Amino acid sequence: MKTLSVRKIGNSLGVILGKEVLAELGIAEGDTLFVVRTQDGIHLTAYDPDFAEALEAGRDYMRRHRNALRELAR
Repeated sequence: MKTLSVRKIGNSLGVILGKEVLAELGIAEGDTLFVVRTQDGIHLTAYDPDFAEALEAGRDYMRRHRNALRELAR
């Protein structure tokens, strides 16, 4: 397990990812990350256009069928 420190970067706050973490994620400077909230906390993963498209399709479906999904949840 690695710990990261929150640092001031300009007017924002951020964390610095070490070489090992960058290599494990398969990312480099300028790449985009997904930040996903889970029951266990936050999950970072490398941006994947196919996953982004599927995620947006799922969100669109849930918006269009909000009432039906609410009824099913009961």
